[in-house]
Amino acid sequence: GEVGATSTLAHKIGPLGLYPKKVGVDIAKATGAWKGLRITVELKIQNRQATVSVVPSAGSLIIKALKEPPRDRKKVKNISHNGNITMDDIIEIARTMRSRSGARYLSGTCKEILGTAQSVGCTVDGQPPHDIIDSINSGDVEIPEE
Repeated sequence: GEVGATSTLAHKIGPLGLYPKKVGVDIAKATGAWKGLRITVELKIQNRQATVSVVPSAGSLIIKALKEPPRDRKKVKNISHNGNITMDDIIEIARTMRSRSGARYLSGTCKEILGTAQSVGCTVDGQPPHDIIDSINSGDVEIPEE
């Protein structure tokens, strides 16, 4: 949503002949939907043209699924994300993160996301995420193959 200090961009893209301020504006446009969240941005530079793509982390996808109102990162600190998300949300996030996951199956990726949900501090279908991880391991909760 907002751009960090252009000085951090300057020494990375200055030698490539790009203007940090212009790239900062492009980043702000691309991350408009993620206002108030920290998010990783990938810059691809070709022929002195920068294209910006958003690479969301599991944590930011979970916080976005909680549908919390956007906050001002500079003012509001140490926020507790004590909302509740559905198992369908977890599976959807796992499908998004599948390419960057270390797991062989979608169920493993779901467990990774549930672990992140636990550290974010939210509940899944009203239960703590670790209980759901245990029930996936025991086979009580079915996760689709793909």
